[in-house]
Amino acid sequence: MPLGHLGLNVSSLPRAKAFYDVLMPMLEYEPFFSADTEFSYRPADGKPGTYVFFYGEPMTGEYSRTLPGLQHLAFIVRTRDAVHEVYTRALDLGAESEIEPREFPEYHPGYYAAFVKDVNGFTLEVVCHKA
Repeated sequence: MPLGHLGLNVSSLPRAKAFYDVLMPMLEYEPFFSADTEFSYRPADGKPGTYVFFYGEPMTGEYSRTLPGLQHLAFIVRTRDAVHEVYTRALDLGAESEIEPREFPEYHPGYYAAFVKDVNGFTLEVVCHKA
């Protein structure tokens, strides 16, 4: 069974929503619901998969993937072109490049991915598992 859902706390819910409302459809996710204190996405078209929830938190502080907690999120896309498209669009939306799109043969042949730091400081990986 897939993981049911993930919940992420963000310091600016409007900034996170503006970023992910553009990116998630590119990752084949659709809006699930939105309220004043949270918003979420689910896999599009009724596909099984993990829902992603974002919660607005009043506490501030810089997120670091090197501290205990979330290390990164990886989203699978269908093609290498999609890796490039999501990577480029994320940068246009204010993300920072961590690793440009490239092959990672140390994982398995055909593993092609890119990494960005999103507007919350979370590291996102976009990966295609096809040659």
